[in-house]
Amino acid sequence: MFLKLLHLKHFYRALFALLVVLLASSLSASMVLAQEKKDDSFSFKKLLMPGPVIEGHAEYEKQCDLCHGDDRPQLCRDCHEEIDEDIKQAMGFHGTISPEKKPDCFSCHTDHIGRDGDILNFDADTFNHDNTDYHLTGKHQAVACTSCHEAGKKFREAPQACFDCHEKDDHHKGAFGQECSDCHSTDGWKKENKFDHSETDFQLLGKHEEVQCSACHPDQKYEDTPKACVSCHAVSDVHNGINGRECDKCHKETSWEELTFDHDIDTDFKLRGGHTKINCNACHTKPVYEEKTSMICVDCHIKDDKHFGRNGKECESCHSVNGWSKQKFDHNVDTEFELHGKHDGLSCESCHHADHETKKISTACVDCHKDDEPHEGTLGTQCQNCHSDTGFAESLRFDHNITSFPLVGMHAVTSCDSCHISRAFKEVEPQCYSCHKDDDSHNKALGPDCGQCHTPNDWKIWVFDHNTQTNFDLDGSHKGLECNACHTKPTNKKVEQSSACIACHAKDDAHNRRFGRNCEQCHVTESFQDIRMQ
Repeated sequence: MFLKLLHLKHFYRALFALLVVLLASSLSASMVLAQEKKDDSFSFKKLLMPGPVIEGHAEYEKQCDLCHGDDRPQLCRDCHEEIDEDIKQAMGFHGTISPEKKPDCFSCHTDHIGRDGDILNFDADTFNHDNTDYHLTGKHQAVACTSCHEAGKKFREAPQACFDCHEKDDHHKGAFGQECSDCHSTDGWKKENKFDHSETDFQLLGKHEEVQCSACHPDQKYEDTPKACVSCHAVSDVHNGINGRECDKCHKETSWEELTFDHDIDTDFKLRGGHTKINCNACHTKPVYEEKTSMICVDCHIKDDKHFGRNGKECESCHSVNGWSKQKFDHNVDTEFELHGKHDGLSCESCHHADHETKKISTACVDCHKDDEPHEGTLGTQCQNCHSDTGFAESLRFDHNITSFPLVGMHAVTSCDSCHISRAFKEVEPQCYSCHKDDDSHNKALGPDCGQCHTPNDWKIWVFDHNTQTNFDLDGSHKGLECNACHTKPTNKKVEQSSACIACHAKDDAHNRRFGRNCEQCHVTESFQDIRMQ
């Protein structure tokens, strides 16, 4: 049974093969007939095609042999001549794929995928432009593809020359030709300038390396550019042309302020101190080639002479080049009048006035301080006898004890103003009463000579002893009485008071003078009621 089935299987296989052969023969005959009749609808090859070709190959769809053969890559290159040339020259995208062997087109491309099929498989987002012979560097890496590749054109047709894209950016207006890359790079249109100016007859050195091209080449004019410094730097010439036109004799390319001219070596006038910082025009007001500049201080500084010529023209005898206000004149050494205290630090004009001119200044205090003298000449002209140069009101050296009124007690600590209301000190009288009139509680009954009783140590300290200094002893009821009880009449002279009882006790005389005026004959000082018994 198994053998029967096996033979039956072989029988069907043979029958199927026969049918295939017959079908093939029939189809071949139909294709020949169709070719003769140009009827594509029954073409055998079309029956075997996996699908329609792409739109670009549609016109060659009936010519299968153009693409299908023993050397298919070469067949592609025969049709795509530009790509074939790229491969031969090892250039372009296809020319860099495999320069040692022919590339197999079908490893990347296929067909028979329909009219709308995409056999390029191109992805702009992932495409590596380095696989072409135009690498994207610098700013080109951020540029959109459409900026260089126009719609409707092949990618290979994009221009590679800088000028093709950047003609509108050419500020030189074609003056430097169309080879932009000779000077510029893709890092930035203005970032790098690769143009080597040393190839011209004017090498850029120092500050010239940092200058914009347009600074020397206005309006993109590059021919017949002047090379003389003054041609560009005339507006920067602070000398206003008085030093000539050969700027390089003094200035350097590294910096306009850096000078090659050495005033100390090239002239007879060395620059020191403040002279090293001033502008040349400060001294050189006229062309140096026409008139030699004076080296005398006053010729330049006559307007700075605050002495108005009083001190002569030899400024350097007092001043130094380190600063007009820094004087080397020493008044203590160079004159007979040393400056101390308040005098030290005064301006020269404080003592040396314009009306003095060149005359010798007096060293007497009063000659300068006449207007400050409040004593109206009463104390003479020797101010230094009392005052010092530390200040008029400070460190007074006047000794009051050499006058007719020595200061003792409270007078020694009393201010001068307490007695001397004005500065005419001699007008004050030395008598106590001239100052203490308001303090006289006796209303002048004891006279103006306060010193008979009071002391300068204190107004309330008494030194007067009635029993020893007069011929009238105070005893009994007289003892302890106020002075005014007996001394009632004011006097400007020596105090004179009667010692007779009746002089004070006339009102107390109950006898109406019948017993005379000698009260002491009967009465005693203890009390009127006490009668002396004889």
